[in-house]
Amino acid sequence: MQYDREELKKSYKTSFLIESIEKLEKEEASLLAMVENDPSMKEMAEEELETIRLQKVGTEAEIQRILESEKEEQEFPNEVILEVRAGTGGDEASLFAWELARMYERYTERKGWSWKVVDEAINDVGGYKEASFEIRGEGVYKALQYETGVHRVQRIPATEKNGRVHTSTASVAILPLRKNSKIVIPPGDIEMEYSRSGGKGGQNVNKVETAVRLIHIPTGIDVRSTSERSQQNNRAKAMEILISKLQLKQDQEDAQKYSETRKNQIGTGDRSEKIRTYNFPQDRITDHRIRQSWHNIPLFMQGLIDNMIEALGSGTVGEEDEDE
Repeated sequence: MQYDREELKKSYKTSFLIESIEKLEKEEASLLAMVENDPSMKEMAEEELETIRLQKVGTEAEIQRILESEKEEQEFPNEVILEVRAGTGGDEASLFAWELARMYERYTERKGWSWKVVDEAINDVGGYKEASFEIRGEGVYKALQYETGVHRVQRIPATEKNGRVHTSTASVAILPLRKNSKIVIPPGDIEMEYSRSGGKGGQNVNKVETAVRLIHIPTGIDVRSTSERSQQNNRAKAMEILISKLQLKQDQEDAQKYSETRKNQIGTGDRSEKIRTYNFPQDRITDHRIRQSWHNIPLFMQGLIDNMIEALGSGTVGEEDEDE
């Protein structure tokens, strides 16, 4: 098995395993030296040598399991930022953005994951102009990775007096928070702004400038974190989100450059790509990338979206797309 022992010694997950292997190797070398000096000890030493070899095999198998698990977590991290943003449609779009957030929150609860508000911008009707949430749990990115894009709703708004169906949109972005990102941001490329946080959190959050906004000058990408109780923690969270956004931007550019089959089949992952329509009059949800539809929208909005998530994961493309 090939691996860098010095690197593995730096990790708390594998350092003790490397120490165990090195200890076993010393015992093995000592026994072999003893047999070389005194061949009559060979039979007695063979049993101990076999025990050592079995222990090494078991320890190396455990190292391999940890490395594969870390590789899986790097590709499909167990922590994401979910962003929703109102698109076209005014107040109706903001209300739909709020409903989408609630749908994902309920799905998160059903999966046993954790859900935490990072930042919220609520308008006068109680909808989201934009909001971001931190979700943690095993398999979270693997499940939600294909939710990025434009979600379109067709329905009669509560404020519509003539019974006309309106079309509104909200965009969703799923940002994986990877532990070992290769993105490096020079300090001079970041502009920081501080302000008071609104909403819940106690006197410290509301009276001290704990909210943080980071602006990446070369790209114009900006992020906010307001939910932590200290400026330092909000700055750290905002930096995590910014790195994730820059990584996503780079991944999208790479996908366009190399035209990966999987990305072309399910979608580019671009936030501007129309991925799904929620047609309330016909009680139908259609995902345009895999050309599949489901009925019972109220159930979906309660977070019961497992069938759709599984269909996206399988990549099976249907024959019809009813809501072009």
